[in-house]
Amino acid sequence: PRSDDFTVIMETVTAWAWGPLSFLTFLAFLRRHPARYVLQLVVSLGQLYGDILYFATEAKAGWSHSDPRPLYFWVYFVGLNGIWVLVPVALIADACQRLAAAQRAHDSPRHKAH
Repeated sequence: PRSDDFTVIMETVTAWAWGPLSFLTFLAFLRRHPARYVLQLVVSLGQLYGDILYFATEAKAGWSHSDPRPLYFWVYFVGLNGIWVLVPVALIADACQRLAAAQRAHDSPRHKAH
């Protein structure tokens, strides 16, 4: 049997890049490291990019790898895989808000003590 090149490549990237980076992000949050939201943003963007490629590849193939029955397609394929889109989107929004707040605080004029 021939393997799907896309799946092999994406899962290799997941195992060697996103997996270790996710662990580093977890450690950064435990230690309240200043880079924690940057790591959250990078890992979440990587996950979302993979999700987009996954859905786009499947759409281009005419949904040929998905069961066409409506319950299976909408609940299993779209619903359960959709979680892998919604979580990164929420984490990207959170990281952007926190990084923007940090940048605003950094850019605000500082009052000198007299």
